[in-house]
Amino acid sequence: MWTRDTAERYDDPDDWVNSPEVTTPVARFLAEVADGGPALELAIGTGRIGEPLHDLGVPVTGIELSQPMVDVLRRKVSEDELPVVVGDMATVEAPGAGSFSLVYLVYNTIGNLRTQDEQVACFANAARHLAPGGRFVVEVGVPGLRRLPPGSPAIPFDVSDAHLGFDTYDLVTQQAISHHYTREEDGRYRYSQHNFRFTWPSELDLMARLAGMTPEARYAGWNRSEFTSESTSHVSVWRKG
Repeated sequence: MWTRDTAERYDDPDDWVNSPEVTTPVARFLAEVADGGPALELAIGTGRIGEPLHDLGVPVTGIELSQPMVDVLRRKVSEDELPVVVGDMATVEAPGAGSFSLVYLVYNTIGNLRTQDEQVACFANAARHLAPGGRFVVEVGVPGLRRLPPGSPAIPFDVSDAHLGFDTYDLVTQQAISHHYTREEDGRYRYSQHNFRFTWPSELDLMARLAGMTPEARYAGWNRSEFTSESTSHVSVWRKG
């Protein structure tokens, strides 16, 4: 999925997730959790979060599977300023492993690992990179199964003039697909899809425990609002050792 074409469109200024109003609170939260130490971003992409975190004075290293995404990042930040290792976030080792104060994974990216085994390996890899007392932070949505009408195959998550988005779920395999219909300038719609494995908060807590980390906090968002049964996503923090 993470092709050169995708990478070139990833920093779309019209996409709300790329606005400073979204990225700045995330970077500030992560800087506080890093507490002066270095940070490692898994699946750093084009640096949507890594760059503003670096601008706050946090030394940031990245792991990224897609070379085209890294190529776009390089237009903004040099390798010396923000080093990136190209590889699988579940297995690859970055320089400084065992010394990071913070490892983080944002915006539902844990779901890009399509099996439970891969996700468990990702937690183990995060723990491998953390110093004792370091923290692993994950942002991910809560599966919207409660909103799935009886007999309906999909849940809409965005209905606007420029975009229609629907999620479909396989409750047995925990595989899901986000279907995107994006309006082009000529009025036609471009279809794309994103496959992912959905997880539950308690499942992620168990993955963390298997990796030697314990739950420290769970919020409904980056503003540290309370996580409840009505929350549609969560920001979770686990501590190593």
